[in-house]
Amino acid sequence: MSEWKKVKLGELYEVHNGLSKGRQFFGSGYPFLTFSTVFNNYFLPKELDSLVQSSEKEREACSIKKGDVFITRTSETMDELGMSSVALRDYPNATYNGFTKRLRPITDDVIPEYIGYYLRSPKFRGKFMAFSTMTTRASLANGDLLGMEVELPNKNEQHRIATILSRYDSLIENYQKQIKLLEEAAQRLYKEWFVDLHFPGHENTKTVNGVPEGWEEKSIMEVFDFKYGKILPTKDFVKDGPIPVYGASKQIGRYTNANCFEPKVLIGSRGNAGFVHRTIEDETYVTNNSFIVEPCANYGYLKMPFIFESFKVLDFVAICTGAAQPQLTLNSISSLKYIVPMKDLIISYCDITTCYFSKIALAYKQINLLTEARDRLLPKLMSGKIKA
Repeated sequence: MSEWKKVKLGELYEVHNGLSKGRQFFGSGYPFLTFSTVFNNYFLPKELDSLVQSSEKEREACSIKKGDVFITRTSETMDELGMSSVALRDYPNATYNGFTKRLRPITDDVIPEYIGYYLRSPKFRGKFMAFSTMTTRASLANGDLLGMEVELPNKNEQHRIATILSRYDSLIENYQKQIKLLEEAAQRLYKEWFVDLHFPGHENTKTVNGVPEGWEEKSIMEVFDFKYGKILPTKDFVKDGPIPVYGASKQIGRYTNANCFEPKVLIGSRGNAGFVHRTIEDETYVTNNSFIVEPCANYGYLKMPFIFESFKVLDFVAICTGAAQPQLTLNSISSLKYIVPMKDLIISYCDITTCYFSKIALAYKQINLLTEARDRLLPKLMSGKIKA
């Protein structure tokens, strides 16, 4: 570590706040970097999926260029404060959200890949606890951020550290591509059979009241049970617990006990109300921010692959209630109708796609193992305990 120097972020970067606009400006326009993208990625993805209607002046002020570091400046909990993501290329016409800060390099002393890993290291993440304030939300002031110190080896050492860690990320990315292809295959088959109605034997099937003969329209409550998950305060999370915890739209932590014992389809009830997602692992804990979906006794042949794809085409968001805090309730869900195709067709679909979802689960397991290995190695490299 004698070759490493301590440097304040303010000597390496200048800080700028992001773009804050009303909800009506989103969904079309130019690329936009969201809070969740920053939170979930060490480095920005190659493409930004979100869009915003932004002016030329806004795009200039809130631009995204190679080497820029984005840091979450506010969140519901301190654990989510100061999460970083680094741009490894320019993003023309893109802007970033007002709940993050942009650090733009003012020197060439830092390799973007190195700082991307360093800012996610446990040693640096721990520093945010000392500089954050908690009222109703955790927040981060510019002066505190720019005054924080980072440890820099020479650029050759930075490059070697980044190269070692990026090998793990390359493998993770390959598994993510496999997952995407498998998910697209399941979705494509569902659309072909149950949306476009080009299912096996469709040529000889009559249409009755707008649906193929033998298909039934039911109240969704006749087909499925919707059960709230259980309350679990974030203070009770166990950092290295064996059981993943799922919230309104994703895994949010870990715990010691499970309340689900096979992969389940979930729908966000609050926070990200109406969002359809699912658990991956055999044992999970689902909080009360999601509904757990299970088929009723007479529809036990409706398996997770079919339920998941069929729910993704339903507009649960449209039936959410509440303005400041949208919520999905059992009462609003009960207003939905659900088309049940022929039993044999559903079984055939599940027989084909179950292997897809099994491969997806295995790929996620490999991603978790690689992520854990990288994260164990990260602090050792960043402390100089292991030479790159």
